[in-house]
Amino acid sequence: MICGQTTFAQSDISMTTQWNNRASYNPASISRTEYLYLFGNARRQWVGIDGAPTVVNIQASEYVADLNSAFGISMISDNIGLTSVLNPSLSYAYRISPNVDLDSWSLSFGLSAGVFYRSINGSQYDPTDGTDPSINYTNQTSTSPDANFGMELQTRNFIFGLSSTHLFAINKSYAILQNTNNRYGYAIYKYTNSDYYNLSFGLQFNNRNNLTVVQGSAMIRFKQPTGLYEGPRELFDVGLNYTSSKQLALLLGMNINKDFRIGYAYEYSFQLNTNQSGTHEIMLEYRIPMKISSICESCKGSKDWYF
Repeated sequence: MICGQTTFAQSDISMTTQWNNRASYNPASISRTEYLYLFGNARRQWVGIDGAPTVVNIQASEYVADLNSAFGISMISDNIGLTSVLNPSLSYAYRISPNVDLDSWSLSFGLSAGVFYRSINGSQYDPTDGTDPSINYTNQTSTSPDANFGMELQTRNFIFGLSSTHLFAINKSYAILQNTNNRYGYAIYKYTNSDYYNLSFGLQFNNRNNLTVVQGSAMIRFKQPTGLYEGPRELFDVGLNYTSSKQLALLLGMNINKDFRIGYAYEYSFQLNTNQSGTHEIMLEYRIPMKISSICESCKGSKDWYF
């Protein structure tokens, strides 16, 4: 009796620090007001294994208040074994809000468009049996158009989002050179009223074909009261993230100043017979206050960071 099973690795990048910036899978989230926003995170998975996944994600976005619109640019590099992916894209989001108020609700719709380029370096195969006829030693490449769509609702204490990635791949069958469509749904609760701490709890669902991964996050960010009109100063945060694929991550973050943050995440897998060296991830966030991005000219001081 012979049976076979085809499996495919992650198609979208998997980043624990995505709770800080969701634009890689939901372009609607780039509608951040008041600032030009710069973001980058890098992930080294399964340290100690040759060809383990290495991901780099770089993004920039700015909101234009007069147009109720945000514009962004991003570049994703995802290397796994002999496979390399480059995914540059441009993003646009339109924001709807009833009031010119940082605390009022807002609804954003976003679309990103770009190119998905994947290559496989077959010449680097090093099999035990070099005469295996099933191995393709040639270099293979594929370039295809790419697009993501999403929406996000924000209130004073909640964020809700829905998105779909790689829209051109919705009706395509799985193949090693193709990207695959993913669907996301998430909800985040945030509490920022205290002068001493902020709280955040998040729940996310990611579905691809017949595979669904659930992810939960909890974070506390400590603050220092200043007694000034601008409010307390955010200092550092600690959080935990757990996925249904039996992975637990510790998240750490520190505010270098009110507009510059760094973060680190360490992820450990509880699955049997897997590498236990862990996964490391770093993150950088930088905000530049811009008059063109401001929706509240009378507002002074700093705005709390998004979770």
